[in-house]
Amino acid sequence: MAARQRPDPRRRSVVVGGTAFALGALVRPCAALAQANAGAKTPIGVIGSGHIGGTVGGLWVKAGHPVLFSSRHPDELKDMVEKLGPLAKAGTVAEAIAFGDALLIAVPYGALPKIGEANRDALKGKVVLDACNAVASRDGDIAAEVERNGIGITSQKYLPGTHVVRAFNTLSYMILAREAHRADPRLAIPIAGDDAAAVRTAEALVRDAGFDPVVVGKLADASRFQRGGPGYGQNVSAAELKRTLSLAP
Repeated sequence: MAARQRPDPRRRSVVVGGTAFALGALVRPCAALAQANAGAKTPIGVIGSGHIGGTVGGLWVKAGHPVLFSSRHPDELKDMVEKLGPLAKAGTVAEAIAFGDALLIAVPYGALPKIGEANRDALKGKVVLDACNAVASRDGDIAAEVERNGIGITSQKYLPGTHVVRAFNTLSYMILAREAHRADPRLAIPIAGDDAAAVRTAEALVRDAGFDPVVVGKLADASRFQRGGPGYGQNVSAAELKRTLSLAP
C-alpha cells in the first residue's frame, strides 16, 4: 500500500489566503451597501474656519458628519476640534479639499481666486457651498466685479470645474448658532446653484445643520440674496422668505 501523502503546508496557506480574499471580496460590497442603507454621513472639508465656517462645520459634526476644518495655521484650530470630538479634524486647505466629498468655503471674497488657482485640479468635480461675501473696503476690485456680474457667476468663474452652490452667506454666525434646530418653523437658508445634484446635496446639508433650505434658482439668481439684495439678512422662515422673494410656496 502506498504511503499516505502528507499535506503540503505551503499549499494550505495558499488555499486559506485565497478563501479569505474571496470572502473579503464578498463582504466589502455588502458592508458598503449596509453603510449606504444606514445613511452614511458626508465627509466635509471646511475652507476658512472662522465664525461662519467654524459654526456651520460644528453643526455638521453634531449631526454626525466627519469634518476637516482648515486654515493657513491649522494648529490654531486645535482647541475647537478637541471640543467637537473625534469627528472633527484640523488641517491645511489642500487636506480639506482631499477629505471632503462636499466643501464649505467661508473666506474673505478676495481670497477666492487664489484658492481656486492654487487648488484647481483637486477642486474639480467637488460640490462647493460658497458662503463668501464681497466687501468693497476689504476685497477691492473683485467686489466691483460681483456687483456687475452677480456673486454666483463670479464665484463659479474663480472656482472652475466645481459645482458651486451659494449658501450660508446671509446671516451672522451668532444667529446661525442660536437658531439652529429651532422649533418649527425653522430658520430659512437661501441657496442657489446650476447643478441639480449639487443643489440636492446642499439642501440635505442645510437640513442637517438645523435649517430649512430655500432654493432661489440658478447661480445667476444668487444676486437676490447677496449683500444688499432683498434676501440678505432675512432672519425668517421659509414661507416668509419665499414671499419676500416672490417664490412659489
